[in-house]
Amino acid sequence: MLFFFISSLLLASFLFFLEGCNSNPAVNRIVIVNGPEPESLDPQVITGQLEGRIVNALFEGLTTWNAKGEIVPAVAEKWDCLEEGTLYRFYLRKAYWNNGKPVVANDFVLSWERALNPKQGSRYADLFFWIKGAKDYNEGKIKDFSSVGIKAYGDAVLEIKLDYPIPFFLQLVAEPVFFPLPMDTIKIYGEDWIKVGNMVCNGPYVLKEWRINDRIVLKKNPYYWGQTTIQTPELVLLTTSKASTAFNLFYCGIADIILDKGLVPTFFLDKIIHKSYFHCSPIFATYFYRINTQRKALNDSRIRRALAMAIDKSRIVKIITRGGELPAGSITPPGVPGYVSPTGLPYDPKRAQQLLAEAGYPGGKGFPPLSILYNSGELNEQIATEIQAMWYQNLGIHVGLRNQEWKVYLNSLSSLDFDIARSSWVGDYADPTTFLNLFTKSSPNNETGWFNEHYEALMHKAEKTVDEKLRFQILQEGERILVEEELPIIPLYFYSGILLYDPNKIGGIEPNLLDEHPFSKLYLKKPPNP
Repeated sequence: MLFFFISSLLLASFLFFLEGCNSNPAVNRIVIVNGPEPESLDPQVITGQLEGRIVNALFEGLTTWNAKGEIVPAVAEKWDCLEEGTLYRFYLRKAYWNNGKPVVANDFVLSWERALNPKQGSRYADLFFWIKGAKDYNEGKIKDFSSVGIKAYGDAVLEIKLDYPIPFFLQLVAEPVFFPLPMDTIKIYGEDWIKVGNMVCNGPYVLKEWRINDRIVLKKNPYYWGQTTIQTPELVLLTTSKASTAFNLFYCGIADIILDKGLVPTFFLDKIIHKSYFHCSPIFATYFYRINTQRKALNDSRIRRALAMAIDKSRIVKIITRGGELPAGSITPPGVPGYVSPTGLPYDPKRAQQLLAEAGYPGGKGFPPLSILYNSGELNEQIATEIQAMWYQNLGIHVGLRNQEWKVYLNSLSSLDFDIARSSWVGDYADPTTFLNLFTKSSPNNETGWFNEHYEALMHKAEKTVDEKLRFQILQEGERILVEEELPIIPLYFYSGILLYDPNKIGGIEPNLLDEHPFSKLYLKKPPNP
């Protein structure tokens, strides 16, 4: 039997919270441990999965995901795909903002113009670049947004013109950066538009409460077009970065669900893996290290390859993660039919030592001091500590550890204020480019300082290639440069999606490759006792 302990102070606060949750036994509410304090709730600012889950409950785009991870109509009731896949015509249903105003096609036009505006600095602006003129507008090469292939015809028709046909466009427009935003509200409140009382949204839920580093409370949106399908009137999202705290909240019955794979303690996975509340399945996500290629020593690809070949990834998944994860040699996980990633570099300490010596640091002598940056969390710390030991043992180099809270860590990544940094990426759509396009020169999510002309040319060539088999061959060659030659990143392992919830109590969760579990689909199977 397992026993878990919470400090008296934490226990008192949790019991106070639990009492508040149960003050009205008739309330139909689900409590979720969501992860650290969100970076933002602005769909054009966020970059993390934990923020994406919240934003997907507050806003809705042309399409959305169901519980099975399938694309379904949302604000767009239907659409036509014309001109050999280069023109999409979306027909909008009667949808409303939570202030009662209708959502119209021009709301999308104005919102997408904001996302592409260089002054906005959206980290996901590159997802628009398949749209005619979008990249040139974002880079300031054209000033007139009407030249971009995004047009509203009346209130209910939106047309999108693409440069090239892409098979995953309907998945793209389900991403938060494509959501319509309340531009009138943003003009009034500026950055404060996301605060409680200011936010206007069009999704299944509205923002009821936001206590920093504590919780976010969402309540059902009475103006949502599909409100009759929403079975849970209120959601409570608890904030924590500690896996032990998260599990205690779940195990003690305070929380109903843990959706974040990083919030399940790994040291006793073998004890809970057969419990009915433990759910695990492969997902389209990779845990990896970014390397700041602008730093001394790290600007040499031989050293980056040495660092990669000195890591025993099998040991990491066997003794630390222990959730069925697979060691990763590539950045693109398995799961895309027809695409096979390159194998990557093997664990080979002797070759790693040779590469380090060739670069001028035999036995690690004279190697500059470096550090591994990671966001706070037990798992990230355990992995960083293990890799620190491997690099010392196999290469003779000393590397420090540096941890930061989520929002500070994200800022350090974007400003390249690190040497080596822990990272992860969950695919936004089922195609290798959701990973490979991250490391192009124009991607705001590159965060390595790396640029390679051959890689850029291959990614650009793949964009124009319609034949899928040939396109995948081009992408595979690009990925080989990334993970076997240049190594601005070190793939470590492919995630297993781990969820904790009682299937007899909670419904609306289904395993899927993209790890999409919309809050709007969750429901209690058994109503609270009177």
